[in-house]
Amino acid sequence: MTKLDEVGSWLTERLPGLIAEHDVPAAAVAVCAGGDVVEAAAGVLSRATGVEATTDSVFQIGSITKVWTATLVLQLADEGLVDLDAPVRKYLPDLRLADEDAAAALTVRQLLSHTAGFEGDIFTDTGRGDDALEKYVATLGDVQQLFPPGELFSYNNAGYCVLGRLVEVLRERPYDDCLREHLFGPLGLATASPSPYEAILHRVAVGHLQPDPDAGQVPAPVWAMARSNAPAGSMLAMSAHDLLAFARLHLDGGRAPDGTQVLASGSVAAMQQRQVRLPDLRILGDAWGLGWELYEGLGTAVVGHGGNTIGQASFLYVLPEKGVAVVLLTNGGNPYGLSDAVIGHALRELAGVELRPMPAPPADPVPVDATPFEGTYTSRVAEVTISRDDDGRVFAELRPKDLAAELGETAQRTELVGLSETTLIAVEGQQGLHIPYAFVGDDGAGHARYLHIGRAMPRSSD
Repeated sequence: MTKLDEVGSWLTERLPGLIAEHDVPAAAVAVCAGGDVVEAAAGVLSRATGVEATTDSVFQIGSITKVWTATLVLQLADEGLVDLDAPVRKYLPDLRLADEDAAAALTVRQLLSHTAGFEGDIFTDTGRGDDALEKYVATLGDVQQLFPPGELFSYNNAGYCVLGRLVEVLRERPYDDCLREHLFGPLGLATASPSPYEAILHRVAVGHLQPDPDAGQVPAPVWAMARSNAPAGSMLAMSAHDLLAFARLHLDGGRAPDGTQVLASGSVAAMQQRQVRLPDLRILGDAWGLGWELYEGLGTAVVGHGGNTIGQASFLYVLPEKGVAVVLLTNGGNPYGLSDAVIGHALRELAGVELRPMPAPPADPVPVDATPFEGTYTSRVAEVTISRDDDGRVFAELRPKDLAAELGETAQRTELVGLSETTLIAVEGQQGLHIPYAFVGDDGAGHARYLHIGRAMPRSSD
């Protein structure tokens, strides 16, 4: 029995118990090593219907879609249609942001690596038509610049919507059609679905939410988010098997199973090269490439991406030097604890790689002088105030704004303790995740310039 067979047997035996332990309604897993594949699934796709998960069940992949969008852009570069270091306005001359100089200067590479610097959590719904992305990009004229393009990393959903529009313009086809023609078709994908209209034809998972801390999980009232955010991850769904087939494209030098060169081998390698280092966050990679998160210091190259939609979470890890990839798709509960168990076991057994666990509050927190961190930091969707009480304990108070408030998110206050000299971490977790709060830069007066939670939030001048 090979190591991969042993992993397959372990998954078949252990996955039902693990999803119960982590209160995950259903999960699907696909693993490849050396060209061979094992798969497993367990649980129910909806607790309302009791339909069982199978290995061909379709889940949303959320922000893993960004790697698909990046792949579409690199295909354009292969064909000489895009220069990654050219200003985006070379291809989208009507692009407008609140900062005209930044809008004129930012490059395709900066969008791909989340270093373009403008506010990224823009979820404007511009309808369900083929013009949704065109209309979306036209709404960005009042979007504020957080920092000059290229200065640092800040996760940017809106930037990937702009990239999706770039693909549409250069291909002269809607984004969905570009996925079908340039990736789904060449890879022979059977379940990949760019919208709910295709997903409903398959055995599809429903996300689950917990209305309040004392209630059980219930199926989410909405399945998909706005089409305008599709290139960033609002709709794309597929089986774990099909997502693994995409990962294998990036393991096999850009070749499809039939030998077709879908992406140049040089572009595959370029996507996995570091473009920017991240602050000390520990819930994302250590650095970012062109689409991929990069995990460093693990003894071998590891790239990946995660995704979250309405009650669904997805995980993808690829080890190019080992020929190994792992996919986990879930629809509620504590997906991060499940990921630590399932993906951690697979990579340990197949590649000798020990992934770092998700961060947790240390038993002995790092002593931190929080004085430089105190103050209010703001973004388009939230405001966070860092303060200390009379006993010196540090707290973060988050107040949702605009769309986040409209969607029912409520104010939260959580205690923070020291994770490192520049990063604090929430004592209380949500879905098994403790959020780190990194503090970056200096405002010239001895205070942190940004609070960084994956997104850079500038210190408020008020």
